[in-house]
Amino acid sequence: MSEKMKVVAIVDDKKVEIKEIKKPVAHPHQIIMKVHGCSICTFEQRMFLGVAHVPYPFVGGHEVFGEVDSIGSLVDPKTYPIGQKIVGRLLNACGECYYCRKGESAHCVNQNKIQDDQFEIAGLGGLAEYVALDSKQVFKVSNDTTLEVGVFAEPLACVLKSFEIGRPEMGDDIVVLGGGIMGQLHILLGKMNGCRVILSEPDPVRREHAMALGCDLTINPLETNPVEYVKSVTEGRGAEVVFNATAIPAVAQQAIDMTASLGRCIMYSTIMPDKPLEVSGKMLHNTGKILTGTVNPSVESFFKASNMISKKIVDPSSLIYSTYDLDNAQKAFEDAIDPKTMRCVIKFNGK
Repeated sequence: MSEKMKVVAIVDDKKVEIKEIKKPVAHPHQIIMKVHGCSICTFEQRMFLGVAHVPYPFVGGHEVFGEVDSIGSLVDPKTYPIGQKIVGRLLNACGECYYCRKGESAHCVNQNKIQDDQFEIAGLGGLAEYVALDSKQVFKVSNDTTLEVGVFAEPLACVLKSFEIGRPEMGDDIVVLGGGIMGQLHILLGKMNGCRVILSEPDPVRREHAMALGCDLTINPLETNPVEYVKSVTEGRGAEVVFNATAIPAVAQQAIDMTASLGRCIMYSTIMPDKPLEVSGKMLHNTGKILTGTVNPSVESFFKASNMISKKIVDPSSLIYSTYDLDNAQKAFEDAIDPKTMRCVIKFNGK
């Protein structure tokens, strides 16, 4: 008889339930992660709110941290010993499509088509006691890594990818629009890159947290015009790099307008609603601004993130709002959608 495990399934708008399904068994190239914790990202929040339409029940979860529970016959036990702490890139790049072959695994055309035939409920599957991962999806971290740090491997990898595209240089001015989790991680990396960091964020608690992370200047965009402010502190130029970490169309327009000539404007977040922006072709011709976006962590950025966490180069644990036992999963989701909270993490396996 197959062993069972518990999962957190979204079963209706604003409703989750604990369900039991069979525990996965490792295929030859797989590792079974014993999940210690999984964060509730914006992706899962949208599923919970019913904004993104998915078939119910749905098991989300992709910001996972845990340990090796078992391995397949073709996985090296010396490389992945039982109990080794690991993080997982649940978006499984196929390695064969055009973009993977170009080294752009974040744009793999097959990553959402790869399904584990062992999983009984649709979804990425990280909100479960155990998850089956191909060995190429698994990244080791030091065994003294805590849950509160380990769950940030995936979001940190996303922001590292954002910085690879933005390419800020030491001494640059960078602007972060939005002080949520991803905005705060951009601030953290901005200071590590030797930049002056400016945050536009209406919430005073988030502005205060940003200052604690080293943010140099903060403004409330409801009181101060962000474009005018950024230009006033940059001798009229604007910022070399602007990261828009909000979903608001009007803010996306501000991001473009405050980017300096030859600067780079990165649309980090999904813009909702998807209202078209007005961009002057003449302006682009004259200024050389680069307007672009970023999506998903690459394999390379995930490797960098796991190393930074493992070597304690970065500690994002202050961005945890609270952790929740499995029995309090409904409360975890309800708190996660509250704009006043930071990351909410559901714990598994008694961790």
